[in-house]
Amino acid sequence: MFGLFENRALLEESSSQWLFDAFAWSLDNFDTDLFYYNTVLVLPTNQFFPGRVDSVHGMANLIFSQVKRYAGISHWPTRIADQSSCSLLDTPQVNIKGALRNPDGVADESVADERRLLIPYNPQQINNPEGMIATFAHTLAHYMGQMAKTPPPGGVEYWPHVTELLAVYLGFGLMFANSAFTFRGGCGSCYNPNANRDAYLSEQEATYALAIFAVLKGIANSSVTVHLKSHLRGFYKKAVKEISQRTDDLTRLRKVDGVPFPSGKQLV
Repeated sequence: MFGLFENRALLEESSSQWLFDAFAWSLDNFDTDLFYYNTVLVLPTNQFFPGRVDSVHGMANLIFSQVKRYAGISHWPTRIADQSSCSLLDTPQVNIKGALRNPDGVADESVADERRLLIPYNPQQINNPEGMIATFAHTLAHYMGQMAKTPPPGGVEYWPHVTELLAVYLGFGLMFANSAFTFRGGCGSCYNPNANRDAYLSEQEATYALAIFAVLKGIANSSVTVHLKSHLRGFYKKAVKEISQRTDDLTRLRKVDGVPFPSGKQLV
């Protein structure tokens, strides 16, 4: 009875600890300094994704080019294609010049199409831009994750989950939280399941991962919640509070090679 109103953990401890472990894996393998000093929280706004074209392929390409830029991999030789007209069975060995991630990287346009990394897209997601952004980010994180120096926490069984977390680490957490679950509503004609994405982190896990990102980057709650689905805002604020109290986990994430990074301040 006396414990009825005690604060309870938002996630099972095994889940929250795995999210911290996966974030540590991302930091250890994919440019910690780039995370703290260059990575931004990508917002689902016209400011972050400007422009408009008349074709579905053109819009998909416009979105994809921005996803690459925010992920710091504009220099990767890639091409996109409607998923109904492409196969990933013969994905080429891609040659990436220079650093794996480079915010100032320039793409080598001389690379032939058949030597570029083929990225499929679902044309029905064009009316669900957050889902399309998350799908593109997850696909790129899949290829990036394969270049890690160490295996991810949980092993192969958790590969889809850890690559979603890696995409959150790259700045796309809002899109993953907002598109993890789609309410079907009461009108069947208004709901298009083909426009949704396959989600591996639950809605709450993705929101918790977003909160880890924001706490590490010193991003104010209001800068996040205004873009978050309304029913996730309360959970997000509680997650930020809970994460801020996990000082040992935060200290581990804020150190690279024993050198602490600044905390409590937005660096980009």
